[in-house]
Amino acid sequence: MSFRLATDPAKGDRPNEDFAAVGTNAAVLLDGAGTPPGTDSGCVHGVAWYSHTLGGLLLGALASGDSLAGALADSIEHVNRLHADTCDLKHSDTPSSTVIALRWNGADCEYLVLADSVLVLDRPGAAPDVITDDREAVVGAELRKPMDALPTGTPEHAQALRDYVAALAEHRNRPGGFWVANTDPAAADEAITGRVGLDDVAALALLSDGASRLADRFGLATWRATLDTLADEGPAALIHQVRTAEDSDAEGQRWPRAKNHDDATVVYGHADA
Repeated sequence: MSFRLATDPAKGDRPNEDFAAVGTNAAVLLDGAGTPPGTDSGCVHGVAWYSHTLGGLLLGALASGDSLAGALADSIEHVNRLHADTCDLKHSDTPSSTVIALRWNGADCEYLVLADSVLVLDRPGAAPDVITDDREAVVGAELRKPMDALPTGTPEHAQALRDYVAALAEHRNRPGGFWVANTDPAAADEAITGRVGLDDVAALALLSDGASRLADRFGLATWRATLDTLADEGPAALIHQVRTAEDSDAEGQRWPRAKNHDDATVVYGHADA
């Protein structure tokens, strides 16, 4: 397979908390869960360090013969060891991340999806297969209503966002709640996993939720149109479309959201001719 990648931070003055990389037979995309400004995470390194460190370790671990979930669990444990002496790993806001991991050989592609980043498989002659873990969205639907009722960018919205993040933390990595890569290696066993034959996939896309929102939050594109944009114009063009839509609704009145812009990352792979 051949790959193209693009990423764009939400703000130029803050680190990009997304991470994506492609190896010879594996690819990963992680979307770090950022803490609102003024919120202590208990980690001196920050969310970008966490997602980038975990992503790099995971890509390396995928070269082993372990399962995808096993590779993720080992990588989470490895990151724990790297900062357990300097950071409070039991803090409710300690950094966390979504994960998409792929690994392929000459015949199949294995996948793992944990939390709300999106994997889209382009199936020849069929509708795209969209794989995401929506448990956080289900849990957060009621919790986010006070935040969504306020204009994005206002002090009131910023406070409501902090309240939402604090309430959501009570459901993170708990039965009946939702699961992310965090400090508990057992979260890897909660991921959605599967396998698909390479002959059954013409192309695939890994998207952080900052890049998928054109289709799944804004409703401005179908998944078919999203794949067509990636095939014809590339990942950067899709992110540009997202930014244009966000700028048209800067206060979040049409599409309520935690922040106007989010880090946006796309990895697009297609079968070699």
